[in-house]
Amino acid sequence: MKFKTNLKTSVSLIDLTPLVDVIFLLLIFFIVTSDVLPLKSLNIENPKLSQDSAPLTTQLLLVMDSQHVIYLGSKKEIVDFESLKDHLDRHINDLVAQNGGHEPTVVLSVDRRVDYGLFLKLFSIAQGCCPKIRLAYQTNE
Repeated sequence: MKFKTNLKTSVSLIDLTPLVDVIFLLLIFFIVTSDVLPLKSLNIENPKLSQDSAPLTTQLLLVMDSQHVIYLGSKKEIVDFESLKDHLDRHINDLVAQNGGHEPTVVLSVDRRVDYGLFLKLFSIAQGCCPKIRLAYQTNE
């Protein structure tokens, strides 16, 4: 038995399924490879000074925000005071191995709303692990 159909094939129809698949794959790729917590998203108010310092090549970032949360390294690993020394030593040893024995500089970025006692505690732990410390600040411009 033969049925008669009135449907005609159209050449102007584009199948969007492969395009949507590729877009989702790209979205997943960019989400996985991006930093989970970029530094710009942290609300840190550094104190202001009238001078600027030259950038350093081998740096280890140590950040404390106004809620006293400590972030370490480029991946912004959250660390507490008790395990900070161990994590700092591990990160410094990794950087020394990567850079041919050159000791890194710890860049200490502390929110200006953090009380002085916690700043000194963080500073003394960082100084015990690495003698090269650079304090982050904003210029008055």
